[in-house]
Amino acid sequence: MALPLASPLAPQLALSRKALPEGDEYVYEVKLDGFRCLAFVDGEEVFLQSRGSRPLGRYFPELELPHGRYVLDGEIVVRGADGREDFDALQQRLHPAASRVERLAGETPAVYVVFDLLALEDESLLERPFAERRAELERLLAGTEWAEAPVELMATTDSAEQAKQWLAKAEGAMAKERTALYEPGKRRGMAKVKRVRTIDAVVLGWRPGKEAGTVGALILGLYDGEELRVVGHCSGLTASEKRRLVDFLAPYASGQQGSADPSRWSAGKDLEWVGLRPELVVEIDFDHVSAERIRHGAKLRRWREDKPARECKFEQLFA
Repeated sequence: MALPLASPLAPQLALSRKALPEGDEYVYEVKLDGFRCLAFVDGEEVFLQSRGSRPLGRYFPELELPHGRYVLDGEIVVRGADGREDFDALQQRLHPAASRVERLAGETPAVYVVFDLLALEDESLLERPFAERRAELERLLAGTEWAEAPVELMATTDSAEQAKQWLAKAEGAMAKERTALYEPGKRRGMAKVKRVRTIDAVVLGWRPGKEAGTVGALILGLYDGEELRVVGHCSGLTASEKRRLVDFLAPYASGQQGSADPSRWSAGKDLEWVGLRPELVVEIDFDHVSAERIRHGAKLRRWREDKPARECKFEQLFA
């Protein structure tokens, strides 16, 4: 490729914030639940690069981009029937078998949501402010050749209030400085705020910590009708809490324990676990749900001695 920018190129990253920054200097975008992807296009040749600089093109043959000379930054997503991103279906696309890749390309097609233009023809746009790069991106994607492409232009808003609504419905929101240059690999010029959800869950067991005589994580469950389903784990406990919980949880032991479990308590790893009677309830914070499970470890907010375990319903995950 004879482009002004070449792979590997580290994408610009965002600083995590607890609240959205506000002001006329910002433009806002929804935070997607997909794979970050840089697209290098030179004539008919297309190279899709992951955030970690690995090639993605073979897994997404349906992402055919118009001929030209440009470099884009965006996110690959797969959407479910409800129109929301389906990260579990997206992960399934990373399969070594070409036959499976081809089948899934038809069954769960991906779309490339573009939010930045890094190079066009012979010019690198990295030293131009985001507002100018965005304007050039809009002009590029307005061409008729893009009408049938599996590409979407990321929607933006000038309103912080509208962006805050995404914190209640989407995966979160992004705030980008209009004057920010594109600095590969740097956490500058933009901020991200993740959607944080709070639910009450039943403590079904615990896993030992790395240090002897400590609790490393709590195993969480929710009632789906009469069935108590494992939905994830709660980690990030303080050092003192890890030690205190060993004695605190002992009276609730169910007598079950093991090193692996088909219910996915171990999430595919050989981790020890100690089962508990479903009597204890905790309030937790989490951000992502995938395949009807909390994708990342939840954070303990408080113990709910006042709430019966039976009231911890599975529907909370999707409220």
